[in-house]
Amino acid sequence: MRVLLVEDDPELSELVALGLRNESYAVDVAATYREAEESLRVTAYDVACLDLGLPDGDGLDLLRRLAGDPGLRRPRRTLVITARDAVGDRVAGLDAGADDYLVKPFHFAELMARLRALGRRGDQYGPLLRVGDLELDQAAHRARRAGAELELTSREFALLRYFMHHPGRVLSAEDLLEHVWDANANPFTASVRVILSRLRRKLGDPPVITTVTAAGYRLEGE
Repeated sequence: MRVLLVEDDPELSELVALGLRNESYAVDVAATYREAEESLRVTAYDVACLDLGLPDGDGLDLLRRLAGDPGLRRPRRTLVITARDAVGDRVAGLDAGADDYLVKPFHFAELMARLRALGRRGDQYGPLLRVGDLELDQAAHRARRAGAELELTSREFALLRYFMHHPGRVLSAEDLLEHVWDANANPFTASVRVILSRLRRKLGDPPVITTVTAAGYRLEGE
């Protein structure tokens, strides 16, 4: 899952981004309205975590624009994270298009729970994913095959999770870069191929991720 974190407090931004990356999320960070706008012009995020009190504009205005500005790529889900805790502020944020509203200060565990819930909203997936003999627990951050624990890095876990959200679908290298890697990834490197090769090796035999020539990769199974 690729997340845009819009937060002008550098200490909070760094802590949240680090925590999300440790939980296998790809995270891009914007500290201003303009930076957020630039990111939303070029990337389709799974979730945007949006602070409202930005130094060069109101995040509520940006939230409203996401619904109708063709120049911005609307995230699948939007979570407002703000110190504005009045009922009127919550109502305004939700009415402007936010899918959820989290008031500062907050516990990181609650943020993670809300992101997992947003990731499931409108989908058929629960916190426990199963494809064939693969099982992935998104909350516990654990993966198994045929009951055997898989020792995966954060990136490998994120890659497997994305495949398990799209079983049977051919995913191109560009798809994987867009949703599993963040803006720091170099699209001209072999990082997708290298991480995918390691993941396949850890998944063992028989192979469950196959290569579709000139198209991409597919996770086999129901």
